[in-house]
Amino acid sequence: MKRTLLALLACLGLVVGVAAVASADPRHDHGDPRDRAVGYYLALGDSLAAGYQPGLGDDKTGGYVGGTYAAIRADQPRTQLVNLACSGETVVTLVAGGMCDFSRGSQLAQAVSFLRAHGRTTRTITLDIGANDVQPCVNRTTLVIDTVCIQAGLGHIAATLPTVVKKLRTLAPHATIVVLNYYNPFLAAWLLGPTGQVVAEQSTALQAQLNTVIATAVGTRARVADVATSFRSTDQTPVSVPGLGTLPTNVATICTLTWMCGKLDIHANDQGYALMAHTVVARLGRR
Repeated sequence: MKRTLLALLACLGLVVGVAAVASADPRHDHGDPRDRAVGYYLALGDSLAAGYQPGLGDDKTGGYVGGTYAAIRADQPRTQLVNLACSGETVVTLVAGGMCDFSRGSQLAQAVSFLRAHGRTTRTITLDIGANDVQPCVNRTTLVIDTVCIQAGLGHIAATLPTVVKKLRTLAPHATIVVLNYYNPFLAAWLLGPTGQVVAEQSTALQAQLNTVIATAVGTRARVADVATSFRSTDQTPVSVPGLGTLPTNVATICTLTWMCGKLDIHANDQGYALMAHTVVARLGRR
C-alpha cells in the first residue's frame, strides 16, 4: 500500500511538505520588530478545519490549519492560533449551535465573542463550511444521490454564509479572511465500474454548484482558496498508476490525497491537508 501511494504521488507530482508548527519561545526573541507584534489566527469550520483523521480524531494544531499556521508564524512568530472548528458542523449549526459544546452556544457566537475582544489584532481568519450540508445526500452504499436534499443544502449555504462572512469582516476589519471551497471525494465512485462512473460524473456537477454557491456567498468580503482546482477536480486526463492501471487524474488525486478509496472516509490525509494549506497560504499574499 505504501509503495502504491508513493507511486501515485510520483505520477501526480503532488508531494508537498508540511512545516512543523513551531511554538513561541520568548528566549529566542532577539529584538526583531516582527516579534513584538502579537496577533491571532482564527480558524473556523468543520472537521477539515479540525484536522480530523479516521481512527485518530481531531487535531486542531494539525491538518491544513496547522500548515497554514506554520507559514504565518514564519513571518509573524508571535501569532497565536485559536481554532474553534467543530467536526460535523453544518452552516446551520455554525450559527444555531447543537453540534459541539460552545460556552456561547454556537461556533459563530464563540467567534463573535473572541473577535469583540481581539478583532483588531486578528490578522487571519480561515473558514470551511458547507460540505456537511450536502455530503449526507449521497448514499455511499447504494450510490444514490438525493438531488432534493442537495438543493436544500445549497439553499441553506446561500442564505446563511453571506451573513457569516459579513459579520467576520465587520468584527475583524484588518484580517485577511480566506474561505475554502471543496474537493470532491465522491469521484472515488469511479473505481466501482460503470454505475459508479456515472455517479462520479454527477458528483462533479454538484461539486461545481457547491463551490459556485460558496464563491457567490463570499463575494468581495473574503478570498476564496480554490481547493477544488488544487485537487484537479475536473482534470480527466488519463494517468497510468502502477498497480491500479489507468485512471482519470481527478480520481487518482482523490485516492492519493484522501481516505475515500481505502476507507470510504471523505477526509484528507496528511498529503491532502498539506496541499490544502499550500492553497490557503497562496491566498494570504504577502504578510
